[in-house]
Amino acid sequence: MTTETWTLDASDGGQLAVRTDVTGRASKMGHRLTIAVTSWTATVEWSGDAPAAVSLTAEVGSLEVIHGEGGLTPLIGPEKIVAKGNALKTFDADRYPTIRFQSSEVTSADSGFRLVGTAEIHGVSREIAVDVTASDLGDRWHIESETTVRQSDYKIRPYSQMFGAMKVVDEVIVTFDAEYRKP
Repeated sequence: MTTETWTLDASDGGQLAVRTDVTGRASKMGHRLTIAVTSWTATVEWSGDAPAAVSLTAEVGSLEVIHGEGGLTPLIGPEKIVAKGNALKTFDADRYPTIRFQSSEVTSADSGFRLVGTAEIHGVSREIAVDVTASDLGDRWHIESETTVRQSDYKIRPYSQMFGAMKVVDEVIVTFDAEYRKP
């Protein structure tokens, strides 16, 4: 049985991102953000032709606001800086600088794999399932996933302002998209 380890990170052109939504009486004022994590590393350990273990480490301080939809005004440079600061404060990035995922089980699924494991965010560890799509593109693999994460499950209070009239929805979408070149 062959064993192999893949290591992927942002330098390979992959993206780990969080998409938010807004709610509340003044939600039209807020932006639905896409926030990229620019420093992350994923490791896939293979046993034969199937992954046996997957881990991911992300640096919270590397958050960058890359896109914003909605709001009363376009999301430009200064607003992106403010949004990033609010996100870092919400994550309490100085105290909890790293997010980690470690699989405990990897099973085949229709178009890829289901990873069950522990996510550690904001100092809280919880079991989570992540469905990953893996597409064979001939010379490389394309890997992607989209997972809903509830901030309050990790003792994160979603960002709000105007006494709660505008706030980030508790559930955010975490996306992962990367390619791995075949040797």
